[in-house]
Amino acid sequence: MKLLRFGPKGQEKPGCLDTEGNIRDLSAHVSDIAGDALTPEGIARLQSIDLARLPVVDASTRIGACVGNIGKFICIGLNYADHAAESGLDVPPEPVVFNKWTSAVVGPNDDVIIPRGSVKTDWEVELGVIIGKGGSYIDEADAMDHVAGFCVVNDVSEREYQIERSGTWDKGKGCDTFGPTGPYLVTKDEVADFDNLRLWLEIDGEMMQDGSTATMVYRVPFLVSYLSQFMSLQPGDVISTGTPPGVGMGKKPPMYLKGGETMRLGIDGLGEQTQKVRKHS
Repeated sequence: MKLLRFGPKGQEKPGCLDTEGNIRDLSAHVSDIAGDALTPEGIARLQSIDLARLPVVDASTRIGACVGNIGKFICIGLNYADHAAESGLDVPPEPVVFNKWTSAVVGPNDDVIIPRGSVKTDWEVELGVIIGKGGSYIDEADAMDHVAGFCVVNDVSEREYQIERSGTWDKGKGCDTFGPTGPYLVTKDEVADFDNLRLWLEIDGEMMQDGSTATMVYRVPFLVSYLSQFMSLQPGDVISTGTPPGVGMGKKPPMYLKGGETMRLGIDGLGEQTQKVRKHS
Protein backbone atom coordinates (compact mmCIF):
# COMPACT_ATOMS: atom_id res chain seq x y z
CA MET A 1 0.00 0.00 0.00
CA LYS A 2 1.21 3.51 -0.84
CA LEU A 3 0.09 5.91 1.88
CA LEU A 4 0.39 9.68 1.58
CA ARG A 5 -0.83 13.00 2.89
CA PHE A 6 -2.32 15.71 0.72
CA GLY A 7 -3.52 19.29 1.00
CA PRO A 8 -2.20 22.70 2.08
CA LYS A 9 0.70 22.92 4.50
CA GLY A 10 -0.46 22.26 8.02
CA GLN A 11 -3.84 20.98 6.82
CA GLU A 12 -2.83 17.70 5.21
CA LYS A 13 -5.33 14.85 5.02
CA PRO A 14 -4.58 11.12 4.88
CA GLY A 15 -4.72 9.37 1.55
CA CYS A 16 -3.43 6.49 -0.49
CA LEU A 17 -2.62 5.68 -4.08
CA ASP A 18 -4.84 3.18 -5.88
CA THR A 19 -3.65 0.71 -8.51
CA GLU A 20 -4.38 3.19 -11.31
CA GLY A 21 -2.37 5.98 -9.72
CA ASN A 22 -5.32 7.96 -8.35
CA ILE A 23 -5.11 9.56 -4.91
CA ARG A 24 -7.93 8.35 -2.66
CA ASP A 25 -9.09 10.18 0.46
CA LEU A 26 -8.79 8.12 3.68
CA SER A 27 -10.21 10.82 5.96
CA ALA A 28 -13.34 8.81 6.76
CA HIS A 29 -11.22 5.97 8.12
CA VAL A 30 -8.19 7.56 9.81
CA SER A 31 -7.30 11.03 11.04
CA ASP A 32 -3.71 11.04 9.75
CA ILE A 33 -0.89 8.85 8.48
CA ALA A 34 0.73 8.96 11.89
CA GLY A 35 1.05 7.23 15.25
CA ASP A 36 -1.30 4.30 15.81
CA ALA A 37 -2.33 4.25 12.14
CA LEU A 38 1.18 2.93 11.41
CA THR A 39 1.12 0.02 13.85
CA PRO A 40 0.70 -3.46 12.35
CA GLU A 41 -2.95 -3.38 13.38
CA GLY A 42 -3.42 0.10 11.90
CA ILE A 43 -1.83 -0.86 8.60
CA ALA A 44 -3.95 -4.02 8.44
CA ARG A 45 -7.13 -1.95 8.88
CA LEU A 46 -6.11 0.39 6.08
CA GLN A 47 -5.26 -2.53 3.80
CA SER A 48 -8.73 -3.98 4.33
CA ILE A 49 -10.47 -0.89 2.88
CA ASP A 50 -12.03 -1.07 -0.57
CA LEU A 51 -10.14 1.79 -2.21
CA ALA A 52 -12.56 1.96 -5.12
CA ARG A 53 -15.24 3.27 -2.73
CA LEU A 54 -13.09 6.18 -1.51
CA PRO A 55 -13.34 9.72 -2.95
CA VAL A 56 -10.80 10.57 -5.66
CA VAL A 57 -8.56 13.57 -4.95
CA ASP A 58 -7.67 16.05 -7.69
CA ALA A 59 -4.31 15.05 -9.15
CA SER A 60 -3.02 18.63 -8.90
CA THR A 61 -3.37 18.66 -5.11
CA ARG A 62 -0.17 19.31 -3.14
CA ILE A 63 1.44 16.24 -1.56
CA GLY A 64 2.76 16.67 1.96
CA ALA A 65 5.29 14.66 3.92
CA CYS A 66 4.11 11.05 3.99
CA VAL A 67 4.19 10.85 7.82
CA GLY A 68 2.44 13.29 10.12
CA ASN A 69 3.50 14.34 13.62
CA ILE A 70 6.93 12.74 13.33
CA GLY A 71 8.28 12.20 16.82
CA LYS A 72 11.94 11.58 15.95
CA PHE A 73 13.77 12.10 12.65
CA ILE A 74 16.92 10.03 13.17
CA CYS A 75 19.69 10.03 10.58
CA ILE A 76 22.68 7.80 9.90
CA GLY A 77 25.90 9.29 8.56
CA LEU A 78 28.65 7.73 6.41
CA ASN A 79 26.65 4.55 5.83
CA TYR A 80 27.93 3.93 2.30
CA ALA A 81 31.63 3.11 2.06
CA ASP A 82 32.03 4.98 -1.23
CA HIS A 83 30.36 8.09 0.22
CA ALA A 84 32.67 7.97 3.24
CA ALA A 85 35.63 7.79 0.85
CA GLU A 86 34.50 10.81 -1.17
CA SER A 87 34.10 12.69 2.12
CA GLY A 88 37.67 11.80 3.08
CA LEU A 89 36.50 9.86 6.12
CA ASP A 90 36.80 6.27 7.32
CA VAL A 91 33.80 3.98 7.59
CA PRO A 92 32.85 4.32 11.27
CA PRO A 93 33.10 1.29 13.58
CA GLU A 94 29.53 2.00 14.70
CA PRO A 95 26.79 3.99 12.94
CA VAL A 96 27.08 7.78 13.10
CA VAL A 97 23.77 9.02 14.53
CA PHE A 98 22.40 12.56 14.27
CA ASN A 99 19.02 14.26 14.12
CA LYS A 100 16.97 16.41 11.85
CA TRP A 101 14.63 18.68 13.76
CA THR A 102 11.04 17.91 12.83
CA SER A 103 10.58 21.56 11.78
CA ALA A 104 12.77 20.66 8.78
CA VAL A 105 10.14 18.29 7.40
CA VAL A 106 8.38 19.38 4.20
CA GLY A 107 6.56 17.74 1.35
CA PRO A 108 8.45 15.96 -1.42
CA ASN A 109 7.87 18.75 -3.94
CA ASP A 110 8.03 21.79 -1.69
CA ASP A 111 10.76 24.39 -2.17
CA VAL A 112 14.09 23.91 -0.41
CA ILE A 113 15.31 27.19 1.07
CA ILE A 114 19.01 27.97 1.42
CA PRO A 115 19.56 29.53 4.88
CA ARG A 116 20.80 33.07 5.25
CA GLY A 117 24.58 33.17 4.98
CA SER A 118 24.86 29.62 3.68
CA VAL A 119 27.63 28.88 1.19
CA LYS A 120 27.66 25.08 1.31
CA THR A 121 24.11 23.73 1.02
CA ASP A 122 24.25 20.16 -0.31
CA TRP A 123 21.95 17.26 -1.28
CA GLU A 124 21.67 13.60 -0.19
CA VAL A 125 19.11 11.09 -1.49
CA GLU A 126 18.38 8.50 1.21
CA LEU A 127 16.16 5.53 2.02
CA GLY A 128 13.79 6.41 4.85
CA VAL A 129 12.47 3.76 7.25
CA ILE A 130 9.22 4.43 9.11
CA ILE A 131 8.65 2.73 12.45
CA GLY A 132 5.27 1.08 12.92
CA LYS A 133 5.66 -0.91 16.14
CA GLY A 134 7.44 0.75 19.02
CA GLY A 135 10.03 -0.83 21.22
CA SER A 136 13.36 -0.75 23.03
CA TYR A 137 16.22 -3.24 22.89
CA ILE A 138 14.84 -4.82 19.72
CA ASP A 139 16.60 -7.95 18.51
CA GLU A 140 17.96 -7.64 14.98
CA ALA A 141 16.07 -10.80 14.01
CA ASP A 142 12.79 -9.11 15.01
CA ALA A 143 13.59 -5.64 13.67
CA MET A 144 11.46 -5.79 10.53
CA ASP A 145 8.40 -6.53 12.67
CA HIS A 146 8.80 -2.94 13.89
CA VAL A 147 8.94 -1.35 10.42
CA ALA A 148 5.77 0.02 8.80
CA GLY A 149 7.36 0.91 5.47
CA PHE A 150 9.82 2.94 3.47
CA CYS A 151 10.05 6.34 1.78
CA VAL A 152 12.35 8.73 -0.07
CA VAL A 153 14.21 11.37 1.96
CA ASN A 154 16.39 14.23 0.76
CA ASP A 155 18.81 14.84 3.62
CA VAL A 156 19.61 18.43 2.64
CA SER A 157 22.75 19.55 4.51
CA GLU A 158 24.68 22.77 5.10
CA ARG A 159 28.28 21.56 5.23
CA GLU A 160 29.85 24.63 6.81
CA TYR A 161 27.32 24.53 9.64
CA GLN A 162 27.71 20.76 9.93
CA ILE A 163 31.49 20.42 9.86
CA GLU A 164 33.28 23.73 10.27
CA ARG A 165 31.37 25.49 13.03
CA SER A 166 32.14 23.04 15.87
CA GLY A 167 29.69 21.03 17.91
CA THR A 168 27.50 18.29 16.46
CA TRP A 169 26.37 17.75 12.88
CA ASP A 170 22.79 18.63 13.81
CA LYS A 171 23.07 22.37 13.22
CA GLY A 172 23.78 21.75 9.52
CA LYS A 173 21.08 19.14 9.10
CA GLY A 174 17.92 20.54 10.62
CA CYS A 175 17.40 23.90 8.91
CA ASP A 176 13.86 24.64 7.76
CA THR A 177 12.93 22.70 4.58
CA PHE A 178 15.98 20.39 4.91
CA GLY A 179 13.81 17.27 5.24
CA PRO A 180 11.67 16.60 2.13
CA THR A 181 9.95 13.28 2.91
CA GLY A 182 7.77 11.13 0.64
CA PRO A 183 5.80 11.20 -1.60
CA TYR A 184 4.66 7.83 -0.28
CA LEU A 185 5.02 5.62 2.73
CA VAL A 186 5.23 2.31 0.90
CA THR A 187 4.31 -0.52 3.27
CA LYS A 188 7.03 -3.11 3.66
CA ASP A 189 5.01 -5.87 1.99
CA GLU A 190 5.37 -3.95 -1.30
CA VAL A 191 9.16 -3.58 -1.02
CA ALA A 192 10.49 -6.99 -1.98
CA ASP A 193 14.21 -6.27 -1.56
CA PHE A 194 15.01 -3.14 0.44
CA ASP A 195 18.67 -4.21 0.38
CA ASN A 196 18.85 -3.71 -3.39
CA LEU A 197 17.03 -0.50 -4.34
CA ARG A 198 18.39 1.98 -6.84
CA LEU A 199 18.45 5.54 -5.50
CA TRP A 200 19.41 8.57 -7.56
CA LEU A 201 19.44 12.37 -7.58
CA GLU A 202 19.92 14.92 -10.35
CA ILE A 203 20.43 18.68 -10.37
CA ASP A 204 18.97 20.55 -13.34
CA GLY A 205 18.84 17.29 -15.27
CA GLU A 206 22.45 16.26 -14.54
CA MET A 207 22.82 12.99 -12.65
CA MET A 208 24.75 13.51 -9.42
CA GLN A 209 23.98 10.38 -7.39
CA ASP A 210 23.23 6.94 -8.81
CA GLY A 211 23.65 4.20 -6.25
CA SER A 212 22.07 1.21 -4.57
CA THR A 213 21.12 0.29 -1.05
CA ALA A 214 23.13 -2.89 -1.72
CA THR A 215 26.27 -0.92 -0.79
CA MET A 216 25.01 0.21 2.62
CA VAL A 217 27.44 -0.64 5.42
CA TYR A 218 24.83 -1.01 8.18
CA ARG A 219 21.57 -2.52 6.91
CA VAL A 220 18.02 -1.69 7.97
CA PRO A 221 17.42 -4.47 10.54
CA PHE A 222 20.73 -3.74 12.23
CA LEU A 223 20.01 0.00 12.34
CA VAL A 224 16.58 -0.49 13.90
CA SER A 225 18.05 -2.80 16.54
CA TYR A 226 21.07 -0.56 17.14
CA LEU A 227 19.07 2.64 17.60
CA SER A 228 16.64 0.92 19.96
CA GLN A 229 19.53 0.35 22.38
CA PHE A 230 19.76 4.12 22.95
CA MET A 231 16.13 5.27 22.72
CA SER A 232 12.66 3.83 22.48
CA LEU A 233 11.43 3.78 18.89
CA GLN A 234 7.81 4.81 18.45
CA PRO A 235 5.23 4.60 15.65
CA GLY A 236 5.88 7.36 13.13
CA ASP A 237 9.57 7.80 13.89
CA VAL A 238 11.64 8.15 10.70
CA ILE A 239 15.14 6.76 10.21
CA SER A 240 17.10 8.14 7.26
CA THR A 241 19.74 5.55 6.45
CA GLY A 242 22.56 7.42 4.69
CA THR A 243 23.47 8.41 1.14
CA PRO A 244 25.51 6.97 -1.74
CA PRO A 245 28.34 8.97 -3.36
CA GLY A 246 27.78 11.98 -5.57
CA VAL A 247 27.07 14.72 -3.03
CA GLY A 248 28.30 18.24 -3.73
CA MET A 249 30.92 18.12 -0.98
CA GLY A 250 32.60 15.19 -2.75
CA LYS A 251 32.92 16.89 -6.15
CA LYS A 252 36.31 18.16 -7.28
CA PRO A 253 36.01 21.08 -6.90
CA PRO A 254 33.06 20.95 -4.46
CA MET A 255 29.70 22.02 -5.86
CA TYR A 256 26.94 23.52 -3.75
CA LEU A 257 23.43 24.83 -4.29
CA LYS A 258 23.23 28.53 -5.05
CA GLY A 259 19.50 29.01 -5.59
CA GLY A 260 17.45 28.56 -8.74
CA GLU A 261 18.28 24.89 -9.26
CA THR A 262 15.80 22.02 -9.52
CA MET A 263 16.54 18.84 -7.59
CA ARG A 264 14.90 15.63 -8.74
CA LEU A 265 15.43 12.36 -6.88
CA GLY A 266 13.88 8.98 -6.32
CA ILE A 267 14.15 5.37 -5.21
CA ASP A 268 12.88 2.33 -7.10
CA GLY A 269 9.27 1.62 -6.14
CA LEU A 270 9.08 4.47 -3.62
CA GLY A 271 8.37 7.41 -5.93
CA GLU A 272 10.13 10.64 -6.83
CA GLN A 273 10.63 14.13 -5.41
CA THR A 274 11.18 17.42 -7.22
CA GLN A 275 12.27 20.60 -5.38
CA LYS A 276 13.03 24.09 -6.52
CA VAL A 277 15.92 25.62 -4.60
CA ARG A 278 15.67 29.24 -3.53
CA LYS A 279 17.55 31.56 -1.25
CA HIS A 280 16.10 32.73 2.05
CA SER A 281 14.52 36.15 1.61
